[in-house]
Amino acid sequence: MSIVNLCAYKFVGLDDLPALRERVFERCEALALKGTVLLAPEGINLFLAGSRDALDAFMAWLREDPRFADIETKESPSDTAPFGRLRVRLKKEIITLRAPAIRPEAGRAPAVDAATLKRWLDQGHDDDGRELLLLDTRNDYETDVGKFPQAVDYRLPQFTALPAAIAADRARYEGKTVVSYCTGGIRCEKAALHMRDAGIENVFQLDGGVLKYFEETGGAHWEGGCFVFDNRGAVGPDLLPLPARHQLPLPAGERAGVRGQSGDDLATKSVPLNISASTRPSSDPSGHLLPDGEKEKDA
Repeated sequence: MSIVNLCAYKFVGLDDLPALRERVFERCEALALKGTVLLAPEGINLFLAGSRDALDAFMAWLREDPRFADIETKESPSDTAPFGRLRVRLKKEIITLRAPAIRPEAGRAPAVDAATLKRWLDQGHDDDGRELLLLDTRNDYETDVGKFPQAVDYRLPQFTALPAAIAADRARYEGKTVVSYCTGGIRCEKAALHMRDAGIENVFQLDGGVLKYFEETGGAHWEGGCFVFDNRGAVGPDLLPLPARHQLPLPAGERAGVRGQSGDDLATKSVPLNISASTRPSSDPSGHLLPDGEKEKDA
């Protein structure tokens, strides 16, 4: 397979967003990369596809900025680029929870790596003998494709619904070790911070999300595939695209090839805005001014 698909994020304070957007766009365009880069005051979230050499060159360039020097990536292969174009967008949050008290760039929640989670699942408890509880922080149509079968799945219509779901079910978490997980790590990081701030103890995030878990464990204890917001639809534990017969149709309003994991709406002023949707991508590719003054840049 000739295409490498790369995703990465980092919570870090950014105060030069318009200039950074221009630099990122120009560099990606020069390297013929396709995908989406989200920039917000809280950090960067990117999903890019291209050749091995082009992605290596882009990441080397990005890491020259001290703010991104330690950004980690996750990769998977495909025969063709699963994105139709390049988009660089300015957002309020790189993953929308609408909980301003949570500041991930100020410090991460405790994390558990893939090998440790597999060991805990193998033995049925954490290393202290405490009962293990997995929390799926993804949307309902994502969990329909695959998940840890024993995980708590609130059938979320959007990520912003998670705090209320946890508050209504708080007793479930008492006395347990909780591991929140998501596709690439960004949602479960915010979820773990929210739970910690709510006073829930022994909460961890799955470092690198499901994709890193697949990479390092082969998907042990997982059932099904992992939904991805691009033309692949879903990948299996081997990180290869799943055949179409194993995939589910996108929900109304979603479009393949437009990464929706950013969390908030991207509709332009000319399109009605549904502020409750957490993964609905833009229906307008023009690069016009966004409803809250944000901008997007497409190629």
